[in-house]
Amino acid sequence: MNRVFIKTYGCQMNERDSEAVAAMLRARGYRIVGREDECDILLLNTCSVRDLAEQKAISKAGSASARKKTDARFVLGILGCMAQNRGAALLDQLPDVDLIVGTQKFHQVPGYLDNLRAAREAGIPLGNTIVDVAGEAGSQNAIRDHVLGEHPVTAFVSIQQGCDMACTFCIVPKTRGDERSRPMDDIVGECRGLVGCGVREITLLGQIVTSYGRHDRAAPGGATPFVQLLERVHAIDGLARIRFTSPHPIGFKRDLVEAYARLPKLCSCIHLPLQSGSNRMLRAMHRPYTRERYREIVDALRQVRPDLHFSTDVIVGFPGETEEDFAQTREFFEAVNYDMAYVFKYSIRSGTAAADMPGQVPEETKEARNQVLLRLLERNSLRRNQALVGTVQEVLIEGPDRKGLRFMGRTSGNRTVHFACGADRIGALAPVRIERATSSVLYGSLA
Repeated sequence: MNRVFIKTYGCQMNERDSEAVAAMLRARGYRIVGREDECDILLLNTCSVRDLAEQKAISKAGSASARKKTDARFVLGILGCMAQNRGAALLDQLPDVDLIVGTQKFHQVPGYLDNLRAAREAGIPLGNTIVDVAGEAGSQNAIRDHVLGEHPVTAFVSIQQGCDMACTFCIVPKTRGDERSRPMDDIVGECRGLVGCGVREITLLGQIVTSYGRHDRAAPGGATPFVQLLERVHAIDGLARIRFTSPHPIGFKRDLVEAYARLPKLCSCIHLPLQSGSNRMLRAMHRPYTRERYREIVDALRQVRPDLHFSTDVIVGFPGETEEDFAQTREFFEAVNYDMAYVFKYSIRSGTAAADMPGQVPEETKEARNQVLLRLLERNSLRRNQALVGTVQEVLIEGPDRKGLRFMGRTSGNRTVHFACGADRIGALAPVRIERATSSVLYGSLA
């Protein structure tokens, strides 16, 4: 009874948390299996950003709990943002869940599972479900362990958790707590250790990654703590690329813009959440920038690194959004020329300021606006990718593609490329001539 399957919903932060939990469980003697039907313990690491994400996890937990009727030793746990958001109230819908653990208690999961296993193996009836969603000082430092495969090429490193922003649509401050940053020396040491294991590309993660260290580190000479961290990670021998997500536009001070001119390991892609192209909507969302300031940031970045690729987040159907507001978003979306975007229909999140705002937009209107932006994005992505046909791109080779027929990697601009090569090239930076493009994938051959 030690086989664990972890199913992850949501963002890269959740993926990183799941990996850290898996590493801690392996160190405790548990086996991490690749299929749900092979496990004795099912852990769902959940998301709360949208109601649909919570409903998917609840549906999955409900269907999985049916297994308890035929397997009394089966353990079902809910971790992460939904656990933090709903806590013990989840038991009203899911009375058979054994474990509910919030976002600041991932490191407690091995101990709780040890207790559950011991009781089951001894035939001792369990009492109440274990519920732990309390805050814990220093919990951001617990996400440091990794599960590396035979040929590790890329890795996520958590540098900061929590959020002090007050966006009216967002539940993250409730599910992740206040901003908390890890010590810089610990982060750099973790990155150095990963590179020593063969990792060539590191993605730095945080709820507001550009806010790293702003509460507890000085900024000598005007350099923000995040740029100081980028400089130290950049100096690690053997590391080829650095990415980071998710930033906030207010974090793009001049020093970060200039870092793109002088730190060549910084990848030529930026995820820069917009949310809306209407200043009126941005004010209602409590986003502390205007469309004009956002465009200044984009232009400044493109000036120092002309080959930059941009992705973004956009919410359609926020309370009070008029046709004119949406038209401004559509126009701005086209003007910035995004390579990728995550377009979301506004979802009411209980406990946020926007949940009680007047002017809730009908679902059919949200869907129509969503489709408009998705069609624009597909055309734009196809055009941007087709412009790369005939060029030679430097690709970091990550491994076989899903079908196992070719190998795949990504450009510095985060475009996925499929091509033929030998397994001995995994982890190498290779020139690939682009021969064909779809809206999401490039195809080519080694140049």
